[in-house]
Amino acid sequence: MKKFVETISNIWKIEELRQRIILTLGLLLVYRFGAQVVLPGIDTTQLAQLTSQTESGILGILNAFTGGAFANASVFALGIMPYISASIVVQLMGIAIPYLQKLQKEGESGRKTINQITRWLTIGICIVQAPAYLYGLGALGVPDSAFVLGKGLDFIVPAVIILVTGCVFAMWLGEKITDKGIGNGISLLIMVGIIARMPVAFAQEFDSRTSSGNGGLMFILIEIIVWFLVILASVYLTMAVRQIPVQYARRTASGGYEKNIMGARQYIPLKLNASGVMPIIFAQAIMFAPSLLGRTFNNTAAGQWMEVQFADPFGLAYNLLFAALIVIFTYFYTAITVPTNKMADDLKRSGGFIPGVRPGKETGDFLDHIMSLITLPGSIFLALLAVLPAIVVKLMDVQSSWALFYGGTSLLIMVGVAIDTVQQVNSYLLNRHYDGLMKTGKNRKVA
Repeated sequence: MKKFVETISNIWKIEELRQRIILTLGLLLVYRFGAQVVLPGIDTTQLAQLTSQTESGILGILNAFTGGAFANASVFALGIMPYISASIVVQLMGIAIPYLQKLQKEGESGRKTINQITRWLTIGICIVQAPAYLYGLGALGVPDSAFVLGKGLDFIVPAVIILVTGCVFAMWLGEKITDKGIGNGISLLIMVGIIARMPVAFAQEFDSRTSSGNGGLMFILIEIIVWFLVILASVYLTMAVRQIPVQYARRTASGGYEKNIMGARQYIPLKLNASGVMPIIFAQAIMFAPSLLGRTFNNTAAGQWMEVQFADPFGLAYNLLFAALIVIFTYFYTAITVPTNKMADDLKRSGGFIPGVRPGKETGDFLDHIMSLITLPGSIFLALLAVLPAIVVKLMDVQSSWALFYGGTSLLIMVGVAIDTVQQVNSYLLNRHYDGLMKTGKNRKVA
């Protein structure tokens, strides 16, 4: 504890780091304040049905990512998700469109152009999503009487402009945090939104356990211990890598004089979970389809079964399909984001090689084979974390709102952002010859 207090004191001594942290906290506070500002013309007292509809499923993820702004019909109701969607689209288009491929190879100037394309695409997505959100409020249980000004153009047009502006402003906040603050701004905005719902969820679980005699304080303690164990497992999944040894036959290093380093060995770190949380997001976005098909064909026995089974996000059929989709999307997203052939070409141009593997195509095939081997346990581990909320609901009778913090997108985002932010703070401390927040900044190795 004494060392931790000393480390915090060291952080405060570094003026640049102190200013970055203060700026980051200030911008996050602005974002949280905006999440509570309701759209003009909507009666907040009649949004109870919308709140209940956003407890789980894809709407639950959207509400979690926006910190409750989606359910509050806030000016930040669209959150930062349109920007994330635009980033994913641009990333996927970069595989097939030569112009984007060229920009990716142009370094900093190309990156700026790609960022500008992403921003414009974000605005386009917002223009489509904003009217859909406003008209969809009725389908989510919000009565017409909640719209004080009605649903005419005099309400829809200003509301769309406000929603689009809110998303662009949130995107600007995220970019400012990345440039002037500490950590990845977009990820921090999402994490703060997720954490904002945690106290209420825990209070509901605490009240359920203590008021009804359903386990009491002892069971609360067991839940917290299990939660910390899950966090440790998530940290391992996030940081675990497979190190591929790389040999350089001859390298030249300058340090006041020149010398040849014969046989210098380095490593290529291949992450166990190279796709992050994207497979869960993709799978979650598709999971509404079986229930929708069931409602469409509810005059048949199969349709009725699908409607019942896939309407429950904590049910067995739902989570089996969810886990299978996560495994599939993990392989898909890893294949398009880890360019093993490009890695092999770069390695060959720099004069490096993997011992026992011929440079060029064979190296690319070898790296691809290794990625396939380590992606399987990584995808299974990711699927288990994603369905863990359903497991704790069924086995431990945990409240659904609190169970969502036991796994899935919410937990992985919190763990990933926390690790990234701590590593950045750690680098500032180590550069000033202070002890860091972590004993080591190295990734965990897997066999």
